[in-house]
Formats: sequence, structure tokens, C-alpha cells
Amino acid sequence: MATRWGICSAGKISHDFLVALKTLPPADHKAVAIASRDLKRSQEYAQQHGICKAYGSYEELAQDPEVDVIYVGSLHTQHLAHTLLFLRAKKNVLCEKPMGMNAAEVREMIKVAKENNVFLMEGFWTRFFPVSEQIRTMLGQKSLGDLKVLQAQLGFQMDHIPRLVDKKLGGGVILDLGCYVIQFASMVFGPEKPKSIVASGLLHDTGVDETVAIILNYSGNRQAVLNCTMMVNLPGEAIIGGTEGTIQLPNHMNSPTVMFVKGSRWEWPLPSSPEPLYFEHDIGLRYEAEHVRQCLLKDLKESPIMPLHESETVTTIMDEVRKQVGVIYEQDTAQNKQSNETAK
Repeated sequence: MATRWGICSAGKISHDFLVALKTLPPADHKAVAIASRDLKRSQEYAQQHGICKAYGSYEELAQDPEVDVIYVGSLHTQHLAHTLLFLRAKKNVLCEKPMGMNAAEVREMIKVAKENNVFLMEGFWTRFFPVSEQIRTMLGQKSLGDLKVLQAQLGFQMDHIPRLVDKKLGGGVILDLGCYVIQFASMVFGPEKPKSIVASGLLHDTGVDETVAIILNYSGNRQAVLNCTMMVNLPGEAIIGGTEGTIQLPNHMNSPTVMFVKGSRWEWPLPSSPEPLYFEHDIGLRYEAEHVRQCLLKDLKESPIMPLHESETVTTIMDEVRKQVGVIYEQDTAQNKQSNETAK
């Protein structure tokens, strides 16, 4: 029986997710409903992607008995409200990254998911690419010896996109791209909290972070040096260094299809896209969708590859990076106020 998907938000990423689903067997995956605040837009997406039901409210999607799992593709400022709505309706949820604006929001989502005994996963698509799976296998086999150094950088020129420079919409490069390089370090070195976090950044005129450098020092004298920017296009290179060799990703470290292991090339091309995409490589969203299906078939409540405690760890690191760079969102202030009131 096909996994029946509900889609939250009729935006660009939701379009690409729906296109990616079409590359998977229809007997395994089927989009059955879509919701947005604009019913007309939902109806347009439903017609374009062959979805039988379109809703003008997220509450209707939450109550649809024919939906098995909901993909939350809304802005990350809305992830908490939308995800909690679906979890409390006992729906399984795949929430696009970053899952929350801060660690407090992520912890609340995890708590509600467990209370309602439903599946929840953060959509770090990078984890599910075949190249990433091969990296984890090789690291597990200690093919590089003892790991010591990780370098990763990611940059796209995006300062012309209004959302990215608007603080009220969760703008800034840390939440948009920094989460990728941080989760990569967590995947390579393990989901432990770094022994130290050092960050330096440059702010846009609007107060959001535009370029950030991060150093994470882990136990065992292991270090990750990470860079992200929304001001220029970068190749997206990454290097994992061990005492017996290196793994190099020459480009697209957030959606890798090529790597060099001790000089040998390893490649896993993406399938061709049946329709135009908004973002390069987004056909690779198919890998995380299939992983969610496998988790649901096994009645798992979280992913063994992107577990909830690791989502919390990654977000905790981002919180500290933002604190050092000097970026505070309304959600941070609200959470601090709530914490203080609870303490009283």
C-alpha cells in the first residue's frame, strides 16, 4: 500500500518535493492532499501534481483521515505551529529543515511527538543521498583511520531574496545554510555536543547574519571548520581528514553526488527530473521520502539516520553560533520569557 502524503504549504520547496515523489513508484508513494492559507494556490498545485484534495486551511489537512504523513514545507518561522498542529492530530510529520527557530522549539516538537506516539523527522535531505550513506559506511569501517579534521563550506548568492534578509521571517544564513554544514559535522564526528564552539560573523544591514565562520572542537582532538555565506556562490566543498586518508566532496556538500576517497572517484548521479525544479538537485528529496516510508513500515517513531536527539544537538549549536554572532529572533525572546515565567 502506498504511503499517503499530505503537503503543508504550496511553496517552491513543496513543488520540488512533489516532483521528487513522482520519481518513486506510485505503488509506494502518493500525494493525496495539499493545504495552504490560499485555497486557490492549493487548488493550482493539486491540479498541477494530480492531488485529489486541496484545502484552504492547515486544520483541514490535519483532520484528513486518509493522510499517513505530512510534509511541512512552510517557512521555518511557522514550523512550530504547523508541526504541533499535525502531531496533536496524531499525524506523522516530516518537517523541512531547520525544524525549529531554536532548540526550545525543537524540544517542544519532540515532546509532543512522543506524547502522541507519532513519527517525527527533520528533513535534512543530505543524510539520505547515496554518497552520504557511503561516507557513513566508510567511517564506520574506519577506512580513514582516526578522524581529525573536517572542513566544509556552503554559499549561495541569496541576499536579493526578501525572505533571507527579513529577520521577522527567520532570515539569515545560519538557519538557512549553516544548519547543513553543522549537521554534516555531527554526522561525521557523531551527535555529541562539541567541547567548544567559536563563531564569527558579519551582519546584513537588516540585522540578519550574511557570512559566518564556525569552529567546532570535539572530543579526541577533532575539529570542524565550517563556513557559510549568502553573499556569493561557493562550490560547496567538504573534506574529511583522517590519519589514513581523506574523503573529498568537490561540490554540493548539502546534496552530494560525487566524492573522492583516497584519490578514487565515487559517483551516484541523480535521476532526471520529470518537471522543472526551483532548486538544483531537489530531485534528491526522493531519498528522504523513501526513508520516511521505510520508517513508517517498521512503525518507527523517529529515524535511525536523523534521530530527534541529533536535531536538538544541531539546533543547540546553531543557537550558540547565533548568540556569538549577535542574531536574536522574536522566538528567542518569547522562549526566554516563557522560561522565566516557568521558573517563577
